[in-house]
Amino acid sequence: MPQNPGGRPPRQPGPARRRVPEPARPPARPARPKAGGDRPLRLGNPRPRLRMVGFGLTLVLLVFTVRLLQVQAFDASAYAARANVNRYIPVTLAAERGTITDRSGVDLATTVDAYDITAAPDLLTPERIKTEGAARRAAALLAPVLGERPSVLEQKLTANPKSKYVVLARRQPPRVWNQIKELKKAAAARAQRKEGPDVLAGVNREPHSKRVYPNGGLAAGILGFVNAEGRGGGGIEAQFDRVLAGRDGKLVYAQSGGRQVPTGDVKEQPAVPGSDIELTIDRDIQWAAQNAIARQVQESAADRGYVVVQDNRTGEILAMANAPGYDPNDLAHADGDALGNAALQDAYEPGSVSKVMTMAAVLEEGAATPMTHVEVPNRLPRADRSFADDVDHPTWHLTLNGVLAKSSNIGTILAAEQLGKDQGRANEVLYSYLRKFGVGEPTGLGFPGETPGILAQPAKWEGSRQYTIPFGQGLSLNAVQAASVYSTIANGGERVRPTLVRGTKGPDGRFTPAPVPERTRVISDRTARELATMLESVVDDREGTGTKAKIPGYRVAGKTGTSNRVDPGTGRYHGYTASFAGFAPADQPRVTVYCAIQNPTKGSYFGGQICGPVYKQVMEFALKTLQVPPSGTQPPRLPVSYDDE
Repeated sequence: MPQNPGGRPPRQPGPARRRVPEPARPPARPARPKAGGDRPLRLGNPRPRLRMVGFGLTLVLLVFTVRLLQVQAFDASAYAARANVNRYIPVTLAAERGTITDRSGVDLATTVDAYDITAAPDLLTPERIKTEGAARRAAALLAPVLGERPSVLEQKLTANPKSKYVVLARRQPPRVWNQIKELKKAAAARAQRKEGPDVLAGVNREPHSKRVYPNGGLAAGILGFVNAEGRGGGGIEAQFDRVLAGRDGKLVYAQSGGRQVPTGDVKEQPAVPGSDIELTIDRDIQWAAQNAIARQVQESAADRGYVVVQDNRTGEILAMANAPGYDPNDLAHADGDALGNAALQDAYEPGSVSKVMTMAAVLEEGAATPMTHVEVPNRLPRADRSFADDVDHPTWHLTLNGVLAKSSNIGTILAAEQLGKDQGRANEVLYSYLRKFGVGEPTGLGFPGETPGILAQPAKWEGSRQYTIPFGQGLSLNAVQAASVYSTIANGGERVRPTLVRGTKGPDGRFTPAPVPERTRVISDRTARELATMLESVVDDREGTGTKAKIPGYRVAGKTGTSNRVDPGTGRYHGYTASFAGFAPADQPRVTVYCAIQNPTKGSYFGGQICGPVYKQVMEFALKTLQVPPSGTQPPRLPVSYDDE
């Protein structure tokens, strides 16, 4: 059988096959009308957009990469330093200020813990605390505790509402902070009970130290005070500020979120405490002197007064009292005129207490003796004026001892004229002795604001001035200088520079004594003894001007003074300076006391009347405190006058 090329057998003839019809298709879905005509819809190509997004992300990553390289590679050290500034907090460790004590170690000035009371004003804003008047409520709660007006505290809390820090009160004692803590607890408890906002939440404290003076105003003129910056503002506090202050330390610690990191680095340089200073002052004698002068200044309605007590053997100042005084614990209410130490800072004409230096020169130069006769007229014409004594009198026939006992100005002028062959030479001799006694030069204490006094060169002693200087007008000094004059006589004519500091005690507890004071021979021991005997006549003789200074059981040597006073405001003479100076026991001198009262306006203004009693009260107390035995002999009682027939 023949095959076709495809290998398939050929179809055989037969009956025709019937064609089966295909099923009908459903009608075609009508086409949607095309927008804008018959153009077909075409989708956009996403590739350009993907490229743009990829390029943007690449650019951002590139910027971050460059910045990261800059921070970590190129500027790493600078950024690390800036980070450390914010991470590490430096804190100053305040050095404890040294203590000031009296000669027995009793504290006169010391340092205690204190706190600055602070607040965060931003926590009291209406937006933060959701109420009005929060600052006013906080101020009302704190005012009684801080001793401040509520309006003042409110002003501090509202002056800068965005501030996170304001000081409400400085250097408050621990009891104040304890009271504030109780207020804070109560305010927080009310807030928890939904009874009101916690207006004290932002109140806090900063530890500090505070200078306190346990005895109040005792010896304030000597001690001075410490200012708001913690530095000495006067007196010993200022003079020895570097010694007392010590050296501050430093603490650096790591912080995070305003709090110290417990495991972070800590670097500490410890503070070095200040040294203690021991004064020559005796607290008890200082107290007696201060009470006595304050009482007399008040009774005499005087401007001011001072008392100086000195150990004549050593030059140590045992007391230096001023009135009126002040309390260094409360400087805000102190009288500005009372600040300072008037006993060293006031320069004034001493008056008749200065006559002892003229007498010392006359005796030392051999121009006269205590028994030399001096005829004292009622008036003495010299230069451009006629001189008189404090009272009118007939011609007195006095011994040189009597001239001093009765405090005769005329007799002193006549005695001083014997110091040279002419007045010019006499002036030069007297000037040399005044200088040796310490007039016109610093005392050696180095006290802030101390005056050296005024003593002109003898060539400038013109007109009547050369006759007033011998009896204490026309020169000026301070109270310590005046006391030193009498201590020199009491010490046998040898002047010992006054001292106020016995020594210092360092942080290691080692005591370093102050340098030994300088000693200078001014007059001979014989002249000093003669002067002491003459000064006894001032107090012991019924004709003397200082009888109110007598002390039972003790021989007392002293001298009164009543001088015209130069008003510091006008520079003209107005009022008087009353004074008394002396030492005891006269036979075995131990203590010198000097008292001066400026411008007494009530009662007597004579030195013997108002300063004599002060001298007696202070001297009695000092002799008992120092356990000085009474005198064992009677005074010689040199004659005051002589019979001219």
